Amino acid sequence: MARLTSTPRRVERETIAFELDDGRLIDVAQVRDPRARRMRLLVNERGVRLTLPPRASAVSGQRFLAENGGWVAIQLARFQAAAALGGEGLEIGRTATLPLRGEKVPVQWSEGRYTRVEAHDAGILVQVPATPKPAALSRALADFYAAQARTDAGRWLPQYLPGLPQAPRGLRFKRLSSLWGSLSPSGEVSLDLSLVLGRPAAFEYVLVHELCHLVERNHSRRFWREVEQRFAGWHGERDYLRAEGSALKLRLERLLTPVA
Repeated sequence: MARLTSTPRRVERETIAFELDDGRLIDVAQVRDPRARRMRLLVNERGVRLTLPPRASAVSGQRFLAENGGWVAIQLARFQAAAALGGEGLEIGRTATLPLRGEKVPVQWSEGRYTRVEAHDAGILVQVPATPKPAALSRALADFYAAQARTDAGRWLPQYLPGLPQAPRGLRFKRLSSLWGSLSPSGEVSLDLSLVLGRPAAFEYVLVHELCHLVERNHSRRFWREVEQRFAGWHGERDYLRAEGSALKLRLERLLTPVA
């Protein structure tokens, strides 16, 4: 009787070395996940991650890496470019502008009892106590961006609801490592918070994209026809996110990372 290969019951992680086509050696985080159904590569500001399903061999993982080595190099180059354009973190009392809707919005600093960030006639008003707490400021800025994102999405959403089989059960904004949005099995839409930093049309396209998954859960031709009917300029916005998306995500991460 053949002996079955044991499968891990928990996530297993290790770091492996991989040589790119140009001879550079990089570290790859290899993750064996019992929930994974296929091999998957992810490249973000933290590096490269290879996810393996339980029964995939190490050799097949290396082969998968080699087959996609060119793509990995391109993604790493994009993140290096994003690092150069991403800007610095939030400096209390010194940061003069903040990104919002594709623009650099002036920031006005003031002293107050509580930490708060809100829209102001002249731009963005940031209030901090005499002894500011960076973590509190990061939370307040995240809340500000989430409120702005909800305002935008709430303005666009009504025009796209007709023709959908159902309205989304909810709309959430959070920091996503690689995706721009997702639709849960229950019908809840999640969108990346950094979308509110970029140009509004790209944000609107991602919202439409996820709403269309209420009609078609995959990326079939029928799905893209649904997107085309609702948002004819989606090609340009997808190209914009591919070119500028890494910088947007990195910019948000730096702004929301507390600096002592």
